[in-house]
Amino acid sequence: MQREDLKKFELPDVPGVYLFTQGKGKSKKILYVGKATSLRDRVRSYFDIELIATRGPRIVDMVTQADGLMHETTPTVLEALVREAALIREYDPPANTLGKDGKSFLYAVITDEEIPRVLAIRGKDIDFENMRANGFKLKHTYGPFPSGYQLREALRLIRRIFPFYDTPKPVGEGNKHLQAKVEFNRQIGQYPRDMSQSQYMRSIRNVGYFLSGRVKALRTVLTKEMKDSAKKEEFEEAGIIRRQLFALDHVQDVSLIKDERNEDKEAPRIEAYDTAHLSGTNAIGVMTVVENGLIMKREYRTFKIQGRGGKSTNDDIASLKEILTRRLGHPEWPLPRAIVVDGGKTHKKAAEEVLKQYEIGIPVAAVVKDEKHRPREVIGAMRAGITEADAVLANSEAHRFSITLHRKARNKTMRSA
Repeated sequence: MQREDLKKFELPDVPGVYLFTQGKGKSKKILYVGKATSLRDRVRSYFDIELIATRGPRIVDMVTQADGLMHETTPTVLEALVREAALIREYDPPANTLGKDGKSFLYAVITDEEIPRVLAIRGKDIDFENMRANGFKLKHTYGPFPSGYQLREALRLIRRIFPFYDTPKPVGEGNKHLQAKVEFNRQIGQYPRDMSQSQYMRSIRNVGYFLSGRVKALRTVLTKEMKDSAKKEEFEEAGIIRRQLFALDHVQDVSLIKDERNEDKEAPRIEAYDTAHLSGTNAIGVMTVVENGLIMKREYRTFKIQGRGGKSTNDDIASLKEILTRRLGHPEWPLPRAIVVDGGKTHKKAAEEVLKQYEIGIPVAAVVKDEKHRPREVIGAMRAGITEADAVLANSEAHRFSITLHRKARNKTMRSA
């Protein structure tokens, strides 16, 4: 397909999903499914010279092979996200999954429990044949979702419309109904009323409609229930449903719009590094791992800073170099696509110097913090081939992990003294 071919498809400037196709009639194949904030601008971007140079052969080959295009419009980017996942599941397009381990994708699931939960789970942890994951039964699975970060954001937004539990353990073990009610009201602070069991199950039903991409059907069901409630003079219930219908079309999904141009890139493994110390003592360095927008705690590593070369253990630059040097001394650990460090250009340059010594060409990004230690700027994310969101996630997790470990070490020292 060529850029001039786009004119005949008349793509609108609204959110939706698009499908690159090859062939006609019964022989038509779906090559790729994607979502867009603007269908017109998003599809045009596939023919931008700069973007073609950065997307890699998988996407370039797909565009070259495609000779057709289909699209569906949606009221919001959030709805486009779940519709994209439903279409990927239906068609299993080669350009979406080629060269990827399908089990690394993230799925949304609804548990098969008296009080169901809605969770995000990696495909490798799901027994699809027996509908089980992590020791509990599943009622439904939805996905795969290419971006773990965006699925988490989507669930956060959906939960504001249709409340649900997302606790890691089943709800209300022991005195389940009383505990469930208390915990639920604590979690859903913005929901201004108690929910009965039947009301909660309707909320779960609505979540299922949404995650399966059947939002039009959901609107039909909600509209009927609103009218029925009004006829019965249950005006409070009718008002709640009316607000839910409004929210479906006006949800603020700005977080899903970020970094749209990077979505076609392979979801990379990212390693992040941070240090924590107390007046030069108990200095600890950590390595955390993020892959496909998910934190991989099993692959975390810790380093007790030794202050090599006469450097103090509270020298951040020297500590960073020591950590990276020791990490690169483990060839059995898989190398990341990108490295994220805490700090500015000086820290980024220090990490690059270590990598250069080992003749390893892994790109480095740096997260710059403000005076309150909040992310202010990300340096080098685009060049590293990762999104700023993933860089901040990796950095935040490294900082959290290092602080947690250092507090434990400090408390141990204080007790022994």
